[in-house]
Amino acid sequence: MTKSKESAPTQGKRARLTRRKFLGSGAIVGAALVVSPALARTSNNAAPAVKSFELEETTIAELQAGMQSGKWSARELVRKYLARIAEIDKRGPTVNAIIELNPDAEGIADALDRERKGGHTRGPLHGIPVLIKDNIDTADRMKTTAGSLALAASTPPRDSFAAERLRAAGAVIIGKTNLSEWANFRSSHATSGWSGRGRQTRNPYVLDRNPCGSSSGSGVAVAANLCTVAVGTETDGSVVCPSSANSLVGIKPTLGLISRAGIIPIAHSQDTAGPMARTVADAAALLTALAGIDPRDAATQASRGKAQADYTRFLDANGLRGARIGVARKFFGFNDAVDVLLNEAIAELKRQGATIIDPADIATTGKFDDTELTVLLYEFKADLNSYLAALGAGAPVRSLKEIIDFNDKHRAEELPYFGQDLMIKAQAKGPLTSKEYLLALAKNHRLSRTEGIDATLAKFRLDALIAPTGGPVWPTDLINGDHFTGGYSTPSAVAGYPHITVPAGYVAGLPVGLSFFAGAWSEPTLIKFAYAFEQATKLRQPPKFLPTVELSAT
Repeated sequence: MTKSKESAPTQGKRARLTRRKFLGSGAIVGAALVVSPALARTSNNAAPAVKSFELEETTIAELQAGMQSGKWSARELVRKYLARIAEIDKRGPTVNAIIELNPDAEGIADALDRERKGGHTRGPLHGIPVLIKDNIDTADRMKTTAGSLALAASTPPRDSFAAERLRAAGAVIIGKTNLSEWANFRSSHATSGWSGRGRQTRNPYVLDRNPCGSSSGSGVAVAANLCTVAVGTETDGSVVCPSSANSLVGIKPTLGLISRAGIIPIAHSQDTAGPMARTVADAAALLTALAGIDPRDAATQASRGKAQADYTRFLDANGLRGARIGVARKFFGFNDAVDVLLNEAIAELKRQGATIIDPADIATTGKFDDTELTVLLYEFKADLNSYLAALGAGAPVRSLKEIIDFNDKHRAEELPYFGQDLMIKAQAKGPLTSKEYLLALAKNHRLSRTEGIDATLAKFRLDALIAPTGGPVWPTDLINGDHFTGGYSTPSAVAGYPHITVPAGYVAGLPVGLSFFAGAWSEPTLIKFAYAFEQATKLRQPPKFLPTVELSAT
């Protein structure tokens, strides 16, 4: 049920319903534009003035060391991030990543500072400012709306499991991030990063480019240093896509590693929350805090004996030595410049001691795109209606049908650029006992798992597979919607298997991510590989807030 997917369903070849795809930029860019730093010229493309920020690119470990030494308090960290948000989120570059701030954040930080002074810390996240996506319930003075005005007055009766885990770990939830409304499952012509409540989020690398959805605000907030780390959600691509588009590390975990309880859903067979961070170490620390068994979510029972108590212990700079990694070549070829970058990444994997099997394609790629959408439509109706019912008597809307009607009655605010065809299609579906749904779900699991990722790993005796997460993002287009071109997310999403993206470089100043993926519960292996690649390359660069891309004449 965790809503994360950016949008509709189908695989790269059909742009019409691949909202969740984060697939690349609109045009194919020549190899001459491939660089690890940024290549956008700025002579006539000056970025807005942004003050230097004391905490820019600061890691969880560095913040903990600073609090331990007395350099900072949790309250001071919260204030510094809030000041950064005030400076660049709704003015200056106006990235518009934040949908709401927590009025209690400083008070929470004060309490955590008192605990520290008393000799008690809760762990690596104690006092760390985090942001969470606005489809993750918090029972506080913030709302949980999925970006929709239909839920603008919705206050959940209790915290989501994710919020409970963050609070227990000592994190300070300083606010909620904007997202693609309803996690991009409203329209097949939507623009990622737009919601009725939050309006349009902008990519901090190049402001007229898309942040990719649906965890767009979480991705932008971390990239622009508005927080230390953030939580997104994914159904198909919505953690890894905005992570790739914002030069971040994103982890889409195995289904059931993190509870979906209290997260506004798309589909329980694919939804999950996931960490978004500037480093693999920070993402692993956040994953440790979020994972756990929850009586409210039966899927988490499967993690018993498989989840790890501390994912940071798999951070190994030599982790690629002896690894067998396959290249899913069918996900290449949508952008020449991306291919150059990814081939450089493959060469680096070899230098770090990995054996590369190329190609190692998933034979079932593209064969379950239609049935993925079928499953999502059925589950969206059932799961969303269940979520709304759990809000109780105070729920502003009580069903998907009421949301559709609300949108029709408030067209100027909710439907100014694109409609709600996916919601209408979902509303027309029957119960989860329908034969069409059951057959589609069985097909999806067979083709993505047994005959898909599992079969590929076994055939080539692989530890993991790699692919480009996505290409350089397209210009935001509220008239025509997203312009996806290619990339990877669907097989792992449909299978419910883990997927990690890590920065792989830049094309014309726009980030490109490298995906590592494997079978169920393989997070330790993927973290090890991603960390080793990250440490060998150190490719992430902070954003420059350029107004637009200016391509070199060469």
